[in-house]
Amino acid sequence: MYFRIFAALFMRFKARNLLFITIVALLSSCNGYQRILKSSDVNMKLTKANEYFNKKDYSKAQELYESVMPVMKNTRNYEPLFFRYAYTYYYMKEYLMASFQFKNFVEAFPASADAEECEFMHGFCLYKDSPNFTLDQTNTIKAMEALQSFVNTHPKSKYTAQASDVIFDCHNKLETKDADAAKLYYNIGQYKSAAVAFKSVMHNYPESANMDYYQSMVVKATYYYAKESVREKQEERYVNAMGAYQELLDSYPKSRFLHDAEKFNTLADNNIKKIRNEHK
Repeated sequence: MYFRIFAALFMRFKARNLLFITIVALLSSCNGYQRILKSSDVNMKLTKANEYFNKKDYSKAQELYESVMPVMKNTRNYEPLFFRYAYTYYYMKEYLMASFQFKNFVEAFPASADAEECEFMHGFCLYKDSPNFTLDQTNTIKAMEALQSFVNTHPKSKYTAQASDVIFDCHNKLETKDADAAKLYYNIGQYKSAAVAFKSVMHNYPESANMDYYQSMVVKATYYYAKESVREKQEERYVNAMGAYQELLDSYPKSRFLHDAEKFNTLADNNIKKIRNEHK
């Protein structure tokens, strides 16, 4: 029993000592870093900044780089310093600031061996900051523009394939956003707007793998728009729905959406016949 009590007390004492040692070590580390940051020895600060960078302590590296940049600006160390400084933002996932700094690097050192990489990273960081397709896509568009410019000017770069993949992904995200907006019009019963919106998606993304789906939605939206129209407008609009179906059939004869669209074509045809019979 006494042994258990002693053992428990020993473990508690050991745990407290370990906690105390850890706190002291952390405080010592922080104090050491603060001494470096306040030092007037620029070369030492740069050396320590690189050490922190290599240890992936990017926050400390970034602060030290910032503190020596004004002094280092016209020295041979400024270019590699700036390069690493830009990457601290990237590794800390501050993508907008990283994009800005990579662009600044290219402007400051256009002949640098790292300029090509930084030009790619400028656009890639905008892509990394691009949000879900339901949100504002300003940075998605900016990323596409920056990376397309990169591909155009560096067709043989080792980053070109990755840039092209990112452009494709951005393109798909914009398409998804536009298609989602068109489907929302359809879901809330704004059928004329839905038909126009789906046609716009098809026009803006002609290489899309979803073209037959979009056209099938034009058929359905146009049919319902006709159905909800005033009587004197219905025949003309049902004809438009049938025309949309014929376009789907001609362009995508093997589409999996044909069967569903055919039902609306048949309904439109029957309604036209009914309207014409009423006029006899």
